[in-house]
Amino acid sequence: MTTRSGSATYEGFGKDGKGHVSTQSGILSDTQYGFNSRFEEGPGTNPEELIAAAHASCFTMALSFALAKEGYADGKLETTAKVTLDKDGDGFTITRSALDLKATIAGIDPAKFEEIAAGAKANCPVSKVLNADITLTHSLNA
Repeated sequence: MTTRSGSATYEGFGKDGKGHVSTQSGILSDTQYGFNSRFEEGPGTNPEELIAAAHASCFTMALSFALAKEGYADGKLETTAKVTLDKDGDGFTITRSALDLKATIAGIDPAKFEEIAAGAKANCPVSKVLNADITLTHSLNA
């Protein structure tokens, strides 16, 4: 079992509040977040951006391991995740995470690649935890 942690603080409340988020590794350390970075174009990060990065990195790593298991040793995977936050009554819900994958893998059959990518999406731990419509589009340059 592996456990990782992150932390957040928020001073003030609502739109006027300001927050900071940090990760156990220190990669994020007191990184700014708040209303402006979440719902406008203000500086800092936001939970949806962090979830998108987590989903993209988790799926890409899952696909990398699935490709290695099938005997592929070289290539490049580039994944972008776009997380959608929709109004839900008085609150909000993450309704979608769209993964856009560009892959360069020498010698792979496109049908085999689609099968491996679908399996990686189904087995990615972050895909499993999201209660959202998860779509995967991809292009393959062999």
